[in-house]
Amino acid sequence: MSLYEENFAHMSPVWSRIFPIQAERAEGCYLYATDGKKYLDFTCGIGVTNTGHCHPKVVEAIREQAGLFIHAQANIVVTKPMMELISELRQVVPAPIDGFFFSNSGAEAVEGAVKLARAVTGKPNVIVFQGSFHGRTSTTMALTTSKTIYRSGYQPLPAGIYVAPYPNAYKLGMNDAQTSDYCLNALQELLLSQTSPAETAAVLIEPELGEGGYVVPPTAFMKGLRELCDKNGILLIFDEVQSGFGRTGKWFAQEHFGVVPDIMTVAKGIASGLPLSGVFSRLELMKKWQTGSHGGTFGGNVIACAAGVATIRAMRDEDMPGNAARRGVQLTTGLRKFQEEYPVIGDVRGLGLMIGTEFTDNGKPADKALVKAIVHNCEELGLLLLTCGTYDNVIRWIPPLVVTDNQINDALAIFGEALKNHAN
Repeated sequence: MSLYEENFAHMSPVWSRIFPIQAERAEGCYLYATDGKKYLDFTCGIGVTNTGHCHPKVVEAIREQAGLFIHAQANIVVTKPMMELISELRQVVPAPIDGFFFSNSGAEAVEGAVKLARAVTGKPNVIVFQGSFHGRTSTTMALTTSKTIYRSGYQPLPAGIYVAPYPNAYKLGMNDAQTSDYCLNALQELLLSQTSPAETAAVLIEPELGEGGYVVPPTAFMKGLRELCDKNGILLIFDEVQSGFGRTGKWFAQEHFGVVPDIMTVAKGIASGLPLSGVFSRLELMKKWQTGSHGGTFGGNVIACAAGVATIRAMRDEDMPGNAARRGVQLTTGLRKFQEEYPVIGDVRGLGLMIGTEFTDNGKPADKALVKAIVHNCEELGLLLLTCGTYDNVIRWIPPLVVTDNQINDALAIFGEALKNHAN
């Protein structure tokens, strides 16, 4: 009996299992199984390995730091890797973001951002958007509305969370201008009917909807949202956990809209696979956060910070955000050609290499069984993809930002074969 056969049955089944692959190693855009099969990995560990698997500069930084020391708690000592990480981040985050707190996961970062907003404003309530995903901890479950599976059975959840419609033009059947007006009016009505500005600490939004379906909001909505928050004394939080660090063709998705939040959260791509996340804000707001009221034993782990430094430097030196923009155009163009051939593909959308293909059936969400069949056929042919969306009818494309034009073409060829097998 192999190591896998003996121990796999003892893993908690709370982990869902997407593929039956027993992974042995990975490099660049490829994952290699123990049976020798090679996969083109367009899952990126759910948007984590933006620099590709085992980028040499990141591996070197991890090895070097592991030989110096492994853990240094941030309350006790100050480390060079954390200071270097702050220095690198100050060069890529939008001004005037200049205050940094580090955690381990995206959910921790969102929890921290909400705590910061409440501490700064003295107000309790938070507005989120339909289709959002912000985590699976107690508070972030309450903030998450993409699927009931993430919150069902755990009620009652923390109170003070209110939900507004996300500006999804395709779902609403409107153009961008109509979508912006509709959703801004709905948000204004929410402030008049359910949570007043006097009791609303923050509005929390993903600048490209992630698990909820890879939806890009209209620029007019994002600018209107900034104005609405400013007018009502409400802090604006951007969840850039999945959309950050070059994923959308810019360092952060917010740059596409020319809008800067008061607080932003990051994780996933920040350290190429090591557990690291952050709450970033203006230092003037951070100084209003009572010392000792938030923290964590492992936040800003020294090896993770070293990996973060190497990640940002590699992304900058190799122009990975630029490559994401170029390869994103190539991928989107190829997917839209399939859309012309297969009416079941209702929409192709996204920024950079954060692209969603939504499958429909006479204008309604397609049966997720069809989408799963296409994904698993792609896996059989050597391409790994993930689904998302409330109805699981969206395939998301999140390859490493080092992906080449040939690798994009290989992925499109496999996807085309799967469509031919299942979507005719």
